[in-house]
Amino acid sequence: MKLIRCLFLALAGLGFVAAGTAAAPATRPNIIYILADDLGYTDIAVNGSKYYETPNIDRLAAQGMNFTNYHNCQNCAPTRAALMTGQYGARTGTYTVGGIDRFDWSKRPLRPVDNVTNLPLDRVILPQALKSAGYATAMFGKWHLGQQGDYVPGRRGFDEAIVSNGRHFDFETTPKTSYPAGQYLADFLTDRALDFIRRKQGGPFFLYLPHFGVHSPHEAKADLIAKFKAKPGVGGHNNPVYAAMIASVDESVGRIMALLDELKIADNTVLIFSSDNGGMGGYVREGVKKDGSDVTDNAPLRSGKGSLYEGGTRVPLIVRWPGRIAPGSTNDTPAIHVDVYPTFAALADAKLPAQQVFDGESLMPLMLNRGAKLTREAIYQHFPGYLGAGGDNWRTTPVSTITAGDWKLMEFLEDGRLELYNLREDIGESKNLAATNPTKAKELHAQLGAWRAAIKAPMPTKNDAAKTEDAAKKKGGKKKRAENK
Repeated sequence: MKLIRCLFLALAGLGFVAAGTAAAPATRPNIIYILADDLGYTDIAVNGSKYYETPNIDRLAAQGMNFTNYHNCQNCAPTRAALMTGQYGARTGTYTVGGIDRFDWSKRPLRPVDNVTNLPLDRVILPQALKSAGYATAMFGKWHLGQQGDYVPGRRGFDEAIVSNGRHFDFETTPKTSYPAGQYLADFLTDRALDFIRRKQGGPFFLYLPHFGVHSPHEAKADLIAKFKAKPGVGGHNNPVYAAMIASVDESVGRIMALLDELKIADNTVLIFSSDNGGMGGYVREGVKKDGSDVTDNAPLRSGKGSLYEGGTRVPLIVRWPGRIAPGSTNDTPAIHVDVYPTFAALADAKLPAQQVFDGESLMPLMLNRGAKLTREAIYQHFPGYLGAGGDNWRTTPVSTITAGDWKLMEFLEDGRLELYNLREDIGESKNLAATNPTKAKELHAQLGAWRAAIKAPMPTKNDAAKTEDAAKKKGGKKKRAENK
C-alpha cells in the first residue's frame, strides 16, 4: 500500500490521475479560453510578425507556455465542433461551414460527404462537463454550431451566453443586448467577459471568449488604423486595417490579464489564447487567387485558411498558469483541437462522460513537466469536401492527413495522390518526399487508413454526374471535329 501511495503521489505531481489524465490542484483553477477568428500562426509578434503588434499576447507567452505545433481545422465550424466535443469531425459530421453546395463541386470527380451544421445534441459538450463539476460557465462571441432551439449555447451548458458575429460595428446579438453607438464588437465582448469575471471571481468559473475578430469584413477602429497606416509593412504583413483588428484582439487579452491581477486571482486562473484556423493568406503563392487578395501571410507556413497545409491548420496556442507552468516555455509536441476538452476536464477535475468517445489527450502533463510525452502516436485531419477559392480554383479538395512526430502525410482523395513532408526540416512543405522515401509514405498511409477505418470516417463518393457531363463533352467534341473535316 505504501508503494502504491508513493506511485500515486508521483503521478499526481506530473499531472496524471483525475478526469482520466490529471490531478487537480487543491483549489480548482478558473479557466479562460480566448479564441481569435482567422488569426494566422505568424500573425502575432511572438510567432514572427514584424508588423502586427501584440504586446499582451507576447507577454502571455513570456509568462506561460507557447505550443508551437498545435492545430485546429481548416475553417471555423469544424474547429468549434471538435473543441466542444473532443471528437474529430468524422464523429460529429461537422467538416465545414454550411451545406456542401456552398461551392460548386458539380464538375469535380467526387461528391462531398453531407455536412452537419447543428452540433448533435447527444454529445455532452465541454461547458456541460465543467458545469457538472461545479463551474460557473459563460460564452460571449461566435458560436457557429446551431442557431435555434436546443442547439444554442444557453441550452448547452453555458449559464450565460451572448452570441454575435458577422459585423464588427452595428452588430446584432442573441439575445438582443444594448450597447453604446459605435462600439466595436471585440470591446463589447470583452466588457461582458470582464463583468462575468468580476461577478464570479470567487470561482471556479469557465469563460469562453470566441472573438469574431479578425474575420472579414475587415473593419477596425479609426485610431488604430491610422497608427498602422504610418508604419511600413514587413513582407506579407502590411494591411493597416487587419493590423488594427489584431490590435483590438490583443487589447482584449490585455484587459483580461489586468483584471485578473486587480482581483488577485491570476495565480488560480488558467488563461489560454488560440485561433480557430489559419490566416487569410498564402493563396497567391499557391496560385489559387490573384495578386492582392491575401489579407495576411502565414509564411513560412504554406497556404492559409481553407487548406490542410500547415498555413491553414497550425495556429497559436498559448497557456499561462502562474506557479504551475514554467514562464517563457515552449512545446513542439504535435497537438490538436480534440485535446482541449480532456485538458480542461483535467484542470477542473471534471469527469469525462463515460458514454462518449474522446479522440484527444490531455495536454496538462506537457504543461506541468517539460519532459512529459503524450501516449498517442499521431494526430489526424479528415476533410471529405471542397473549399473554393473563386472560379475553378480550390483552397482544398478532399484530403486526409496524419502527423506523426516530424512527419506529415497527405492523401488527396480524388486521385489517391500522396504528399510526404518532414516538418522539422521543411516547415513550408515545399519538398514532397513521397517518391524518395516510399517506406515512410507507405507506413504513414497504412496508419492513416487504419485510423479512418477505426473511426468509421465517411468518404466522398464518385460524382457520376460529372462523369456523364465529361462524356457528353467528349462526344460533342468528336462530333464537332468530324463536322469540321
